[in-house]
Amino acid sequence: MQSNETINPLSRWFLIISLVLITQVAFSSAQGATLAEVDLPDQATVGSKTVVLNGLGLRTATMFKVKVYVIGLYLESKSNDAEAIIASSGNKRIAMHFVHEVTAKELRGGWTEGFEDNAKDTASIKNEIDKFNASMRDVKEGDSIVLDFAGDSVDVLINDTRIDSITGKAFQQAALAIWLGPKPPNKPLKQGILGL
Repeated sequence: MQSNETINPLSRWFLIISLVLITQVAFSSAQGATLAEVDLPDQATVGSKTVVLNGLGLRTATMFKVKVYVIGLYLESKSNDAEAIIASSGNKRIAMHFVHEVTAKELRGGWTEGFEDNAKDTASIKNEIDKFNASMRDVKEGDSIVLDFAGDSVDVLINDTRIDSITGKAFQQAALAIWLGPKPPNKPLKQGILGL
């Protein structure tokens, strides 16, 4: 038996517009976010868990206001509480995409300063900091450094190649504090990755 019901033109247009909007929202969500012409995906996988983009920030060199890298913070659940994020045992990712070349020596100097400014006790994690610094390489525009936090380790990936893994909860928290502690590289960066 054939139905005599038809969709009136107004309903048809409403249906089409709704479908277009739903498609746009889904596409936008899949794209993640963009900052300084760098696109970061909305989610990633760390270990066996999915993490979502919490926020984006921009690292600038203070003296000349040079853009250095775009950083994304990924968490299992979004949060704007820096201390809670540092203390959390959930999987996390710090993704840095460089928009300016930086030498390994400059990276090591920046990380060392970040640890000294924000970690509670650098002496107790000196070996881990040394191992982390030793994993650094020269990076150029377009390169990436990713830190994956899972279990009690931090995996260091440069351009998607795993370079090393550093273990220890104290080191994990100190590494996160570089960007989320009381003296981040710049305040807008911290606010950005916290989604503020």
